[in-house]
Amino acid sequence: MVASQGGLVVRKTERHNVEAPKRKSTVTITQLTLVQIDNYGPWTVTPEPRREMDLQTLQSRLFADVAQFIGSRGGYVFFTRFDNMIAVTNGIDRAAHATLQETIGNRYPVTISLGIDVADTPAAALDGATERLQAAGSAQDEDRTEVLAGTFLDPSETGTEPVHIAHFDVNDATGKYTDQLNEFDSFIHIERSYASLMEYLRTAHGGLSFFVGGDNIIAVLPELSAEAYQAALDHVADDAGVELKVGVGRGQTAHEAGIAAKHALEDCRYEGTTVEFAQPHVPTSDD
Repeated sequence: MVASQGGLVVRKTERHNVEAPKRKSTVTITQLTLVQIDNYGPWTVTPEPRREMDLQTLQSRLFADVAQFIGSRGGYVFFTRFDNMIAVTNGIDRAAHATLQETIGNRYPVTISLGIDVADTPAAALDGATERLQAAGSAQDEDRTEVLAGTFLDPSETGTEPVHIAHFDVNDATGKYTDQLNEFDSFIHIERSYASLMEYLRTAHGGLSFFVGGDNIIAVLPELSAEAYQAALDHVADDAGVELKVGVGRGQTAHEAGIAAKHALEDCRYEGTTVEFAQPHVPTSDD
């Protein structure tokens, strides 16, 4: 179905083979988890500075294990600075968080602390999660280890699709950059677009955006209109000189919302549009 919203052509993809329950609300409620390696800075230089590639290997393996654990439970996790990772954990309870800590403690020479909070915007949830860990002590306090503190979402108090994920990518990145420039110069263009989008969505909407490789950016956001997404794309084009498109999905978990967003992004490519929403059919009293 194609709808016109304020002059924008927005294609709404209906998936009639997906049976969805009636929604209580489409209001976003995000559960965010801050994953922080305990006392990591001092550990990297004790008893003497460790080999850089050994540290990079540890960080990448730790991220992979956290991503597998969170991802298998419907969540998303982003590496950010590697010693601090951010996860969207709607549907993942306190017991699962404790199991993650135990698993990492058994397999690595470092431990992790977890701060969790719930809010209407991802940025507000991250603020709360951060405050939980900061209240327990410094990230480089050797006595602060394996903190598990925060508020967890009660699924019964939310609608059926509280997570909104937007998946952005660069228009014709291969033709414009990969096949024309060396890798580092291509990387500069992609990172410039990411920095511009990241700051804009954080400031304008309380959203959190993450570079996930290639020319892809995934953002966790409150519910936004097509016009709001187009304004973000226009900002990046004006500010960084890079053109983006975006697919938007929603779901009970980050995984559900993210898959929907991927399908919507494919619709952008197929239709030649810039903003697409994936909307599973929701039965109503008129159906």
